[in-house]
Amino acid sequence: MPSVTQEQITSLVKLQKIEIETSSIKKQLSTVDQRIEVLDKKLLDFNQTIEEQKSLINELNEKYRTYESDLQMHLDRIKKSEAKLSSVKTNKEYQSSLKEIDDLENINSKIEDDMIEFLDRIEEAENVLKAKTTEFSELETQMKTEKEIIQKEAEEGRHRLGNLDAEWETVTGDIEAEVLATYNQIKENQAYKIGIVAVKDAVCQGCHMNIPPQMYNELQRGDSLKRCPLCERIIYWKDQN
Repeated sequence: MPSVTQEQITSLVKLQKIEIETSSIKKQLSTVDQRIEVLDKKLLDFNQTIEEQKSLINELNEKYRTYESDLQMHLDRIKKSEAKLSSVKTNKEYQSSLKEIDDLENINSKIEDDMIEFLDRIEEAENVLKAKTTEFSELETQMKTEKEIIQKEAEEGRHRLGNLDAEWETVTGDIEAEVLATYNQIKENQAYKIGIVAVKDAVCQGCHMNIPPQMYNELQRGDSLKRCPLCERIIYWKDQN
């Protein structure tokens, strides 16, 4: 293993922190469009419920107008039947006209009952629509605020990435090529892309394995690059940093 100074180890630790933060920010930025789409869909879905409520009200009003038309038609027929009463010639015709009038009045009575029921349903549906419209307005304001927060976070994230890139260039310039190559090779072979971990109380903080006493003593001297016997990451003594 190449020799190493404590300053080199410190730079490796700093480099890894920069890379971890960079990865985290990039992951967050990659979800910006999706998060905004979720908010837009939430509004769209809620707006769809409002449109469905409007359609229900239109259907109820259309049915109510049909009742009005039927009611008026039957009233006209009643008037005609009542006008015929004065001209009927037989008692049978008279009774027949009276029955027709009575039947039409019964039909109209049922229609009027239905109309009252529909008026109640229309009023209830309009109240629901009013409440949903108010809720939509509040939701729209909330979604707008959340979008602004997401966009602001994204802007800050992109700005931070620029700073991290500059820091990364500076730190890598301070690390010897052989040490940096070893770090990069180890990192690429790790699922979580972690190339260096601390050892605290003789325990590797990456895999939680006990470090052999001799290696731990050498590690505390901080004059050579050490790797964990189990996870093979570069290790450094915690107190060193």
